[in-house]
Amino acid sequence: MKNKVTVASHAGFCPGVMRATDAVEKKLESRRGSERIYTLGDLIHNDGYNAYLASRGVISIGIEDVENIALSASEHSPVSVFVRAHGVTADSEELLRSCKEKNKYFDYFDMTCPFVKRIHKIASENSGEGKLFCLLGAASHPEVVGIMSHCRGEYAVLESADELDKYLKNSDLSKMHKKSLNLAVQTTQNLAEWEKSKKIVKNYCTNPNFFDTICNVTEIRQTEAKNLAENSDFMVVVGGKTCSNTAKLYKICKEACEHTVWVENARELDGIFPTNNKIGIVAGASTPKRDIEEVFLKMSEMTENFAELLEQSLKTLNTGDTVTGYVTHVTDAELQLDLGAKVTGIIKAEQITDDATARLTQMFNVGDAVEAFVIRVSDVEGVAELSKKRTDSDRNWKNIVALKDSGEVVSGKVLKAVAGGLTVQVDSVNVFVPASHSGIAKDGDLSVLVGQTVDLKIIEIKEQGKRAIGSIRVVLNALRRARTEEFWANIEEGKQYTGTVRSLTSYGAFVDLGGVDGMVHVSELSWKPVKHPSAVVAVGDEITVFVKSFDKETKRISLGYKTDDTNPWLLFTNRYSVGDVVSVKIVNMMPFGAFAEIMDGVDGLIHISKIANKRIGKPADVLELGQVVDAKIIEIDEEKQKISLSIRDLLVEEEPVEEATEEAAEEVAPEAVDAE
Repeated sequence: MKNKVTVASHAGFCPGVMRATDAVEKKLESRRGSERIYTLGDLIHNDGYNAYLASRGVISIGIEDVENIALSASEHSPVSVFVRAHGVTADSEELLRSCKEKNKYFDYFDMTCPFVKRIHKIASENSGEGKLFCLLGAASHPEVVGIMSHCRGEYAVLESADELDKYLKNSDLSKMHKKSLNLAVQTTQNLAEWEKSKKIVKNYCTNPNFFDTICNVTEIRQTEAKNLAENSDFMVVVGGKTCSNTAKLYKICKEACEHTVWVENARELDGIFPTNNKIGIVAGASTPKRDIEEVFLKMSEMTENFAELLEQSLKTLNTGDTVTGYVTHVTDAELQLDLGAKVTGIIKAEQITDDATARLTQMFNVGDAVEAFVIRVSDVEGVAELSKKRTDSDRNWKNIVALKDSGEVVSGKVLKAVAGGLTVQVDSVNVFVPASHSGIAKDGDLSVLVGQTVDLKIIEIKEQGKRAIGSIRVVLNALRRARTEEFWANIEEGKQYTGTVRSLTSYGAFVDLGGVDGMVHVSELSWKPVKHPSAVVAVGDEITVFVKSFDKETKRISLGYKTDDTNPWLLFTNRYSVGDVVSVKIVNMMPFGAFAEIMDGVDGLIHISKIANKRIGKPADVLELGQVVDAKIIEIDEEKQKISLSIRDLLVEEEPVEEATEEAAEEVAPEAVDAE
């Protein structure tokens, strides 16, 4: 029985490496005469491929050789230098630019992987004064050396999560809060190690900045390798021994499958004859297809051509399929995708977004995974026309259906008021909200909600026509019930609330305390007698009240409004004492004396015997209503809240006053009046 051999679908050159090797291959094809081609360092981490380039006249040089080679470039012997996929230092880039400016026969091509270029920018923008930039990666790796050359100020390279932990533990944490900690990661780093590192950083810093710069193709490759290893009896990892990407794959596979070997080429498999039934093959990002082919043929013990096997393994696409591809080229007009098929995927800008101002070059990067709907397939042209909008629409509709099933509350933006309701956009799907479910009163103005973000539930799905109906009202009702339950669970006598006067009656004011109403009796509104609550408050006023009593069963709440702070008698006694002279206004006159207002809500009695220093027949003989006079406080009755005043005590004596007059008056009427 032959072994079943499975090659990972993402084995071999990644888009970044493929971009670099394709560029050199094209230059070799177009090279003329004595043109010289160099790579600055090994183009990729694969000795076999670099030896192949050397056999075709491509020479690997160091940065120290560049100036002399640039000087030797001439019309008859031009020079082209290719920067490796891992990139070079900032100083090396500057030297190459300078040499190109000085000699038009010298040219260079920056083949740095776009993912690595992005980290260069991150390192530059997130290092310097007040910042600490850390990179999780191998310090001696060319990619890392290039990245760190763009740093300023304080920075560090940590090989592992444990090393990062030690670094932070030994740092001066008392100064750490003054810096922003920025952590990025080498593109080929192990995903599990990266996740572990982020958790460690959060133990030391409250607001770190994480930059998930592991190449997404690398993530996919590592995930696929783990899954394949878990389901295989024997694993072969193919790639150069200096390739960091391949080393990570080997570690992942070895942890999942004990019988894992790492080889650079098929020759290293001599003497290995696995009897296992399931054999898996993965390859690093710098492994050429022919190396994988040789390993596959040897492991499968087949004589068929690998290209034919690969051809058979390629997906067949049909109109109406949904596929996932990986971006290989981006312009603002379209995306090109590797679909793992015989054809290249093409997505035009209008099949991605309706926004005419959108720029695809800012939305997508080479290596991004994109799911799309197949519109048309042409084997002759070698392309498949795709639509991302269609896939997004289908996915969003499925999400809406799922929201109906789960009953989850979601947010949406009200786009417009239409006949009978509102159109609300939820996850790019237009949801109709009937007027009766809008939360607006019947015949109310629905347009007040246009432009607002609202919470709603999907209450009905109509698959035909893909129509969804939502309700804002059910969410508002649920919130109202929750607030009401919370209110009654926490109410207690004396507790203060700020509420809004909702309505007035002859006997009191009803106050909305947040979905629950309470009543302030008219007698509780003011210390002075008032005929109607409108004399104190108006509908819409926001007032502070306190709970006097409540009944949870009948849902009735009695509220108080007037407080000791506004009690006129307390305000008076805190301000005045017996013997004080005050300005008072005459407000009423009786046969036995005159009543005078001392302050708002507090009156005192000036007995007829205390109005003048001579006998008078009645108070009106001397005083007038509204007249303001000075009077002396001669008595304060705290228990009865009565005040006696005297004008006579402030006048010069002209003749004795008969005391009997005062005594006779006392028999007719009380000496003072209630403060209220």
